[in-house]
Amino acid sequence: MLVELGLVEQRHAAVLEVLNEGVAVTEVARRHGVTRQTVHRWLRQYAARGLGGLVDQSPKPDSCPHQMRPEVEALIVELRLEKPSRGPRTLLFELEARGVVPLPGRSSVYRCLVRHGLIEPEARRRKKADYRRWERARAMELWQMDVVGGVMLADGWRASIVSGIDDHSRFVISAHVVRRATARPVCDALAKAMRAYGVPEQVLTDNGKVFTGRFGPGNSEVLFDRICRENGIKHILTAPRSPTTTGKVERWHKTLRREFLDGKVFDSVEHAQAQVDAWVRTYNFDRRHQGIGDVVPWERFRLAGEDHATEPVHRPDVSAETSTTRKVGRGGKISFASELYKVGVWLAGETVDLAVDAGLVQISHRGVLVATHVQRHRPAKESTALRRKTKRELGERPRQPTTGQTVTRKVDSSGGVSFAGTNYKAGKKNRGRQVQVAIVDDTVEISAGGQIIRVHPIKHDRSREHGAFANAGGRPSRSNAA
Repeated sequence: MLVELGLVEQRHAAVLEVLNEGVAVTEVARRHGVTRQTVHRWLRQYAARGLGGLVDQSPKPDSCPHQMRPEVEALIVELRLEKPSRGPRTLLFELEARGVVPLPGRSSVYRCLVRHGLIEPEARRRKKADYRRWERARAMELWQMDVVGGVMLADGWRASIVSGIDDHSRFVISAHVVRRATARPVCDALAKAMRAYGVPEQVLTDNGKVFTGRFGPGNSEVLFDRICRENGIKHILTAPRSPTTTGKVERWHKTLRREFLDGKVFDSVEHAQAQVDAWVRTYNFDRRHQGIGDVVPWERFRLAGEDHATEPVHRPDVSAETSTTRKVGRGGKISFASELYKVGVWLAGETVDLAVDAGLVQISHRGVLVATHVQRHRPAKESTALRRKTKRELGERPRQPTTGQTVTRKVDSSGGVSFAGTNYKAGKKNRGRQVQVAIVDDTVEISAGGQIIRVHPIKHDRSREHGAFANAGGRPSRSNAA
């Protein structure tokens, strides 16, 4: 009769064969289908704990000397809750600053955050092989500059920050809050940075109109380019649609939004500037940067020394006495001091701001620089032209419509009116409104409420005007021919 022995009984039998019967360990191992090392282990366990030693034990160790202490884990959770933007690496710096010994590993901190639900576990992303990482060899060799928005003010306005970062050290050289990021505030930010830290050898920017006239009309020099030229700075532009070229300042924008701007509303531009300055001081002098070997940016930037501490060349701000306004003509040009300056046909009929400074005529529309020209007018005529005010500035009544034969039309949903089979723009703000259309010389004059709102050159067939004027009320007449 066969009897099935349990696992512990088989091991006990093997041990007794060796101890009581003197059978060789190799023979017992061959007979039971195990290695001789296993038989020796059974002998040691039987000698130490008797029959209970032959029972399978859990492989879990009795203790783990390198396991994170509960006090350290509680501190990690506390630091994370205090500032949710802190990641595993930043938390390690905080633990080191607080004298925690031994320091846990970065992956241990990450697992701690996952255990407590303070971070979402995600698969590691492989770095793209086609990205080429580069860095200048020393501080003050290259600055990267850009503009970032998203600074919410209490009045509902979104201000911007003119940002700049040193390529080698990641030291923030500019974080200038402006209400509108037009040419003058951007250049003021550059001059402010140069007065504080010196003149760099090169500046890298994208192709924004405040930085370059590369894609503007006439390919003229803008104020930012001129300041760079006068200070001996080489201005480098990125290729179109290449945001990774200025990747360092773009990455700083991401940190700025995530750790500082998100969810904040400031009372004013001045209040926002004070808060930004405090955050930047921490970033430059206290916070360690992963991209430069886990040191603070100041440790690298200070090595530049006093070599660049020179007074930059910067033009003073344009005052009200050197600026005026002009209305763009149908050909896309404005007249100033008996000279014509091109602005662009797309701005025809719009009012633009004109400023004269150091031999340059700068033209802006709604705070955006649209054209820069070398001064062509005679200086003797400049003061008179600057003092000339537009009718809007003088408070004069707008030009009244010409009296004569008119026809009433209703502005459609696209902001246009139909006259003599041709569509003429009246403006989207006048949609659904009754307007009067008249022919004055070689123009079509559109008016409403006794004021002219648009004047267009005639585009329709003049032979069709009689039929258009036959329906003065804007509706076709219904007469019985019978």
